[in-house]
Amino acid sequence: YCQEIQPLNCDDQPSSEILLRMLDEDGRMVQPGTFIPAAERFHLMPDIDRWVIRHIMMKLAELPVESNTIYTINLSGQSVGDKKILQLIIDCIHQYQVDPAMICFEITETAAVANFDSARIFIDQLHELGCQFALDDFGSGLSSFAYLKNLNVDYLKIDGCFIHDINHDPVDYAMVASINRIGHLMGIKTIAEFVEDDETLKKLQDIGVDYVQGYKIDKPKPFAQSEENKLVNS
Repeated sequence: YCQEIQPLNCDDQPSSEILLRMLDEDGRMVQPGTFIPAAERFHLMPDIDRWVIRHIMMKLAELPVESNTIYTINLSGQSVGDKKILQLIIDCIHQYQVDPAMICFEITETAAVANFDSARIFIDQLHELGCQFALDDFGSGLSSFAYLKNLNVDYLKIDGCFIHDINHDPVDYAMVASINRIGHLMGIKTIAEFVEDDETLKKLQDIGVDYVQGYKIDKPKPFAQSEENKLVNS
């Protein structure tokens, strides 16, 4: 599955986050909030990450050459710094001849803090490869700004807990504005998730956030369907 991340500035590239769904034994769809915690508990997330990397690289290889969308791939904290994962990424990019600039890897702030040294090296290696990097759920940690200067990321995804009540809570508004301002001072673009209504979208436009994501913008849909829609609308 994937979900569009819409730029608020027409000069920025469109982006799309790769999402995961699972089918149970009866063919019913299982949401990630159900199966990912179990996979993390039993240390299966690196296997899932490898599956996603291989399959999305194959899909990206089939896209038209003129495609300018950036595709964001989530990596679990268990995969951050894993040399085998890094080598797989390199091998898949070469095997499927995918432009690294089309790919943005994403980890949560919590995972980055828990594996700080490994995350920093991992991010730098992916940058050398030509990929981009996003830090998800930013602002949820107490030391967010303290370590941000030491992580070479391209995007900050502002934690959705600040977006939900931005229309009614002046503290949430100030937090989003602060993260956006500091991110821009560091040359980092910002993404607001959980955007679900026009009022929230207007607030984020006023603040100057670069990208928005949520049900107001686009609902998750199968990857193939999303790409067909782009071709129709192009």
